[in-house]
Amino acid sequence: MTMVKALTDAALAERIFTAVADASSDAPGVSRESYGAGETRALEIIAEIAAENGLTCETDAYGNLWMRLPEDSRREPPVVIGSHLDSVPHGGNFDGLAGVVAAMMVLIRTRPYYDDAPPLRALALRGEESAWYGKAYIGSLALLGKLPPNALDLHHRNGTGTLGEAMSHIGIDTHAIRAGHAVLEPKDISAYLELHIEQGPVMVARNWPITVVTGIRGNVRHNTVHCIGEAGHSGAVPRWLRKDAVLAMAELLSRMDEHWRVLLQMGMDLVMTSGICTTATDSHAVSVIPGDIRFSLEIRSQDAATMERFYDLIRQECRAIETSRGVSFAFDQRIDTAPATMDTGWITRLEAAAHRLSLPLESIPSGAGHDAAVFANAGIPSAMVFVRNDHGSHNPFEAMEIADFLKGVDLLAEAVHVPG
Repeated sequence: MTMVKALTDAALAERIFTAVADASSDAPGVSRESYGAGETRALEIIAEIAAENGLTCETDAYGNLWMRLPEDSRREPPVVIGSHLDSVPHGGNFDGLAGVVAAMMVLIRTRPYYDDAPPLRALALRGEESAWYGKAYIGSLALLGKLPPNALDLHHRNGTGTLGEAMSHIGIDTHAIRAGHAVLEPKDISAYLELHIEQGPVMVARNWPITVVTGIRGNVRHNTVHCIGEAGHSGAVPRWLRKDAVLAMAELLSRMDEHWRVLLQMGMDLVMTSGICTTATDSHAVSVIPGDIRFSLEIRSQDAATMERFYDLIRQECRAIETSRGVSFAFDQRIDTAPATMDTGWITRLEAAAHRLSLPLESIPSGAGHDAAVFANAGIPSAMVFVRNDHGSHNPFEAMEIADFLKGVDLLAEAVHVPG
């Protein structure tokens, strides 16, 4: 079956993207802080436009927004299409938001024949980005009762309040989250689907407008590793007596880069990043040997065993450098996010839908994390569609074409309404 597209699809999508961008502008990009004002305003805009288009909106106990057709009162588990509304600081406008808009549009298209389609819900999730509190998938984990209680004690990136305080400020019952109370159980959802921009360069390089996702990398993170050495005068302390924290950190990262290279040659899937690095601003100077430095560490892989192997190597190298350089490494709370595999049945269904629509469809793994991983690891059949996006993501220059986006909407709508 070929879906009938409304003439207003592109105009509606552009209107939502523009309205949310204007409301969360933070030059040079947008900032929609998890459980903050920008994310809240985006939710309000989505709800307002959804209501104008005849959808019923409800906010669950943990602040996520649900949309449905008011005439669809069926009680069997629905297919849920969704994504998140928060962004990284000074990020791009399409990361997350594109998936929420796609979910709305599929739901609106369903109205003329909803009796012949499965029950369907659109979902706008809060708190997917780890940039604000160091923990990803906050909204979806809380939804399923799986957010670790200690995540509520994580501090904001600027060192001020905690995640729990931010949630409480907008009326979320954090006691229920600590107790592991779920808004819904896995049996309450028949499938979870998500459209998202690709956040790397592959689709642009290969001229693929849309792809189906095979799996999602997990990660192991430390928001802060503190390397403690000994400050000293840059001209008075010889090399053999120095306890230079910066050189110790540099040696650790250099050693890990070599381990990374070897593991890649062995065919393992792995990436490593240290995206934050700073010496103490109140004491660092050109003529001072740095006595301490704080940096972040992140490992990603589609294989949990590979992440654990690499993590063990990090701790071994830290011990060796502590001995050789007279420093110490202190790690903050370890944060784990499991990798996920997408449902083969839904992948087949999406491929069949693409064939009916005469849309070329390749497959690709996701290096970035997505809420779909949470649903998949809870046992809910999950699938993802990527849309081509130039200039990468987590920066202000995301460049998704509306024509590509609408191909993704077409694909989701076709797959939902016609079994593969």
